[in-house]
Amino acid sequence: MAKELPAEFRDLDRFSDWILETERERYDKRLASTMEEMQEFYDVAFPRLEAANKYLEDFTVGSLPEPEKNLLLLMMSLVLVSFPVEVWQQPRVPDSGAAYLDLVVEPRI
Repeated sequence: MAKELPAEFRDLDRFSDWILETERERYDKRLASTMEEMQEFYDVAFPRLEAANKYLEDFTVGSLPEPEKNLLLLMMSLVLVSFPVEVWQQPRVPDSGAAYLDLVVEPRI
């Protein structure tokens, strides 16, 4: 089932599988995605980033309605795919082997 986004951002509905609660889930999704999938997400969502930021400025973090929280989580996923798309051309950090970092505390949104 797709997670609801604000009406102004329904053009991003097809990327609802990127609406993930934790950094770990977002990172795992990135590693499981092809470059083509990430490129498509990036190409459609990146031009909407500024509008999403401006839209979300009218809300208080910690009391976001569900659609707005979903939009924030989607934009957090966009940030996570930006380096693979813009710089590395691969899902993993180059020359990092099996190394990874886990967040100890997730931000509250």
